[in-house]
Amino acid sequence: MSSPAIATIVKMVESLPSDAQERLADHIRDYIAELDDEMRWDDSFKRTKTSLAAAARRAKQTIADGRSVPINYEQL
Repeated sequence: MSSPAIATIVKMVESLPSDAQERLADHIRDYIAELDDEMRWDDSFKRTKTSLAAAARRAKQTIADGRSVPINYEQL
C-alpha cells in the first residue's frame, strides 16, 4: 500500500545516485526508529498519566506537610 506522497518520494530517491540512496536510506531508518521510540513513550505516558498525576499530588502534599527533606547530592 502506497500513498501518492510515498510514490513521489520513491521516484525522487530513485533519481539519486546509488551512494546517495544508501545515505538517505540510513537517515530514514534512523528517523523511523526515533519516531517509533517517541510513539512508545507517548503511549507509555498516556497509560500512566493518571498515576503520574496522583504521585505528583502526593509529592506536593508531602512537601506542604513538611514531611520531605532536600536531596543531599553529596551523599548520592
